[in-house]
Amino acid sequence: MAAYGLYTHIASNKLRSMLLLAGLFLLIYVLVYAGALLAEVAVDSSRSVNDYLMLAARDLVKAFPYATGAAALWIVIAYFFHQNMIDAVTGGEDVTRKQQPRLYNLLENLCVSRGIPMPKLKIMDSDARNAFASGLNRRQYAITVTSGLIKALSDQELEAVLGHELTHIRNGDVQLMVTAVIIAGVVGFFGELFFRMFTNLSWNSSSSSSSSSRSSSSSSDSNSKGGGGAVIVVIIAVVLILLAWLLSQVVKLALSRSRELLADAGSVELTKNPDAMISALRKIENRGELPGATSAVMELCIDNPREGFADLFATHPSVDSRVQALVKYAGGRDSGRLALPSDTEAAPDDDQAEQPETTGQTPPPASTAPWNDGPVRAARGPWGRRN
Repeated sequence: MAAYGLYTHIASNKLRSMLLLAGLFLLIYVLVYAGALLAEVAVDSSRSVNDYLMLAARDLVKAFPYATGAAALWIVIAYFFHQNMIDAVTGGEDVTRKQQPRLYNLLENLCVSRGIPMPKLKIMDSDARNAFASGLNRRQYAITVTSGLIKALSDQELEAVLGHELTHIRNGDVQLMVTAVIIAGVVGFFGELFFRMFTNLSWNSSSSSSSSSRSSSSSSDSNSKGGGGAVIVVIIAVVLILLAWLLSQVVKLALSRSRELLADAGSVELTKNPDAMISALRKIENRGELPGATSAVMELCIDNPREGFADLFATHPSVDSRVQALVKYAGGRDSGRLALPSDTEAAPDDDQAEQPETTGQTPPPASTAPWNDGPVRAARGPWGRRN
């Protein structure tokens, strides 16, 4: 497992961020061309396919500077106000040491110990157990933690989660993830806009076809030829829009799943406590769903329970694989998954050590857990444990 602050990983993230921004402009041009095709069909539905393609290409050339300016403006707005957008979705609010002394002191100690600039600290009022880092530069970096996570985790576990998010900031993962959010947002906006146009166009086309059925046979034959070309062009436009959307989803694949493993390793390197990272992951597992949050926001989180279709677009490795990596490479110890409330209702005779976890309360881990067994033991892995 790579170490915290891996320079090749940081350089790769910066390169991929620039490539993704360049890809954003390409996707915008594809969407504009698709929109031009739909617009030309709406203006005149009696042309041939070649005419529509040529006219749409001409419209794209005319709209090129405007599309470029709109994409650049979107990037500028996202650069300066993306945190406000995220806070509007999640309800995150800035907190001070006076408001959250426990959490603030844990984060400050980690930053001071390694000379890392202190990011902003935000709290999201939610029973979900999750956290994420955001920001595109040093002045914007922020770590958002849910109130449910604060209640459920011990100090050592919270410190491990904060160390995980700090590693995302240090490794440049945050810039790449926020860039992907920007791309998904702009493509989703224009895609929805053009699909609304397509819906209206389909409604108008069906109305016009019903009225044309009452016309003469000769004019009906003429209109059918033109109408056939319009249908083909509409299909081409829809395919282009779907392709742009699909590519915006494939952008997620640029978010290498290894970034979470690297962040877990970075947290252990900071805290010298692999057991706390494992314990935190087990308590977060399947409990991190943020109601009302978009998929883009969930991709920023320490755990994303939304796996997508057949795990095709999953942006996080499974908690089991992350825990196994910590056990193998950091010498951590795992007591296994913790039961969910639904599991406890279905099986009331489950191990009592797991019952406190299912209530949503904040009791300390059972004494049988390896991270709460009295005096700290000697290190079992290369990163060791805290003395």
